[in-house]
Amino acid sequence: MEQLVHLVEWIIGILMAFVHWGIDGFGYAGVALMMAIESCNIPLPSELIMPYAGFLVQQGKMNMHWAAFAGAVGCVLGSLPSYWLGQWGGEPFVNKYGKFLLVSPKEMAAAKGWVQQYGNITFFICRMLPIVRTFISLPAGALNARFWPFIIYTFIGSWGWCYGLTYVGIIFGDNLAEFKHLWHKFDAAIAVVILVLGTWYVWKHVKPFLKKDKATHLV
Repeated sequence: MEQLVHLVEWIIGILMAFVHWGIDGFGYAGVALMMAIESCNIPLPSELIMPYAGFLVQQGKMNMHWAAFAGAVGCVLGSLPSYWLGQWGGEPFVNKYGKFLLVSPKEMAAAKGWVQQYGNITFFICRMLPIVRTFISLPAGALNARFWPFIIYTFIGSWGWCYGLTYVGIIFGDNLAEFKHLWHKFDAAIAVVILVLGTWYVWKHVKPFLKKDKATHLV
């Protein structure tokens, strides 16, 4: 268990070092770059990016509004490749190859149902939800969502999300000593929870495809 905890902490440490390098080195452009990477379905959580920007706001090195704005712009830019890929391949492409981006046929069907029921507001709502916000762009493209409404709702939803996480970072900076104490006290439990949730999410998406491939080989 101790080795597992150290592994998770090592992974988080690498991600945080990358985030710090990007934001410390490039400022608001770095915030946008980091958030664009996350929106490209690359596992670089916004929950690490924007709170650090908020911490810099608390330190007087950034402006809260510009940090949130940069994060939202990055989300939009990072969403474009997935949107265009989904638009190019359509639903059959997503259902066949979505597993590589952790988008299952079930989630594709759910996204289709949301869009049919709620319209473009779906993209605004999804952009303010953990996990879902990262992967909604691929189904949006596959469903031929109108480009500009998709961009506008993605920006507005992401802006709200970025504001919230930036504020978390400000609170962290205001109470740095207490948070450090709590982290060292519960770091093992936190690391295990992160690992379990991450493993469960990946397995949940990969398992159906493994079963399908196995059944195909048996036929």
